[in-house]
Amino acid sequence: MTFPSISRRQWLRGSSLVLMLGHAQLARGAGILAVRVWPANDYTRVTIESDTALRTQQTFVEQPPRLAVDIEGIELNAALRELVGKVRSDDPFILGVRVGQFNATTVRLVLDLRQAVKPQVFSLAPVLSGQSQFQHRLVLDLYPVAQIDPLEALIAEHMQNDKKSKDALEELIASQQQKTTSPTSPAATPTPPPAAITAPSSAPPTDPVLATAPATTSSSKPITPLVKPSRPEPNYDRFVVVALDPGHGGEDPGAIGPKGTKEKDVVLQMAHRLKERINNTVLKTKNGQLPLRAFLTRDADFFLPLHVRVQKAQKVKADLFISLHADAFFTPQARGASVFALSQGAASSAAARWMANKENGADAIGGLNLKVQDKTVQRALLDMSTTAQINDSMKLGNEMLGQIRRIGKLHKPQVEQAGFAVLKAPDIPSLLVETAFISNPEEETLLISEAYQIKLTEALMRGIENYFLRNPPLARNRST
Repeated sequence: MTFPSISRRQWLRGSSLVLMLGHAQLARGAGILAVRVWPANDYTRVTIESDTALRTQQTFVEQPPRLAVDIEGIELNAALRELVGKVRSDDPFILGVRVGQFNATTVRLVLDLRQAVKPQVFSLAPVLSGQSQFQHRLVLDLYPVAQIDPLEALIAEHMQNDKKSKDALEELIASQQQKTTSPTSPAATPTPPPAAITAPSSAPPTDPVLATAPATTSSSKPITPLVKPSRPEPNYDRFVVVALDPGHGGEDPGAIGPKGTKEKDVVLQMAHRLKERINNTVLKTKNGQLPLRAFLTRDADFFLPLHVRVQKAQKVKADLFISLHADAFFTPQARGASVFALSQGAASSAAARWMANKENGADAIGGLNLKVQDKTVQRALLDMSTTAQINDSMKLGNEMLGQIRRIGKLHKPQVEQAGFAVLKAPDIPSLLVETAFISNPEEETLLISEAYQIKLTEALMRGIENYFLRNPPLARNRST
């Protein structure tokens, strides 16, 4: 979307009107129901919900970067004013918000930005069915000019974790060597290192992001040469990637339990737990050791379209894709975990078909900008399944079910199949795991329990390990 330019005089005129606002203007309502801000590294979203569709005109100014949105046919009210205080200090894109009555029938919203962005401004029709109900929504999406490459980010995190492990090992060896050295021995006498190395900086950096830990200069501790470990260092040119997909997010809370627990929050917690567990796992195969690395399609509370979740997993060349959810049904009696794989044909049951339709509707709730979606991608999602992918997914699903039944109840004893859009990566074995019924009061309590989350994480981890032991990943190199 292109934005018209705006003159300095027009800009100052609008800004002066913002400053001239009084309580009389604030008191005049205009059908604005709610405003929300969803910050994330991927993008920041602002939504304005109203009882009728809003007409807008947008202007983007590059220096300093800011986005002005004129909302026509309304008057400023308290709900819009709340938007100013809803921007978090750590928002990657929005520095601040200004809002004011531009003229008698137009409100101007100004987003002061931290960086240049590619804005998308669009409207969403009401969603009036299910637990997530919305009236008309005006959406402002702020995307970075340079999109984040998920593979580069994953490799960088992997290498950073690898360095931390090596540093910790070297520290331990040095500490043990120091303890075995006699205090009276000449070897224990500290030798001052060269001044160029030990002299601390006279002007330490003040930026906490750029600051680095100063070198240890205390003369009370001897400097012991570091000894490399006797065992060969692992080769990290190849690591196994498990893409974890916490369902829903942002505008889409997913299912909501009787106590108000939101599915999107529970599955994100479990995804972070499972990520940590995966990152601390090394597969021991007959061909050597392979470290596992987890990749989260979303690591915070923001909406992600279904096809983007699939694309992210493909970009990091994931070996597995696991979408985490918490089930819900019309009655609170339904209970137990379920595991779903993709189906090329009809669903394996009416319940599986109902579940797929419900999960595939997440895009409408979360808010997908259909005008900018690549139709080729949309068509591909309808026919991307392969027999090999489904067969491998069923193997993984059976391993998962075998482990989950040891720690809790199963809703169905076998892997169910249906046309889940999020499982349609043709080259990645993919599963959707419904961890429990959040609509069941007892299972809602379990889902927010740390003890149950840990048990479930361990069960999923054992299923992953067993799958790889029986189905070793392909020897595919990853550039580091």
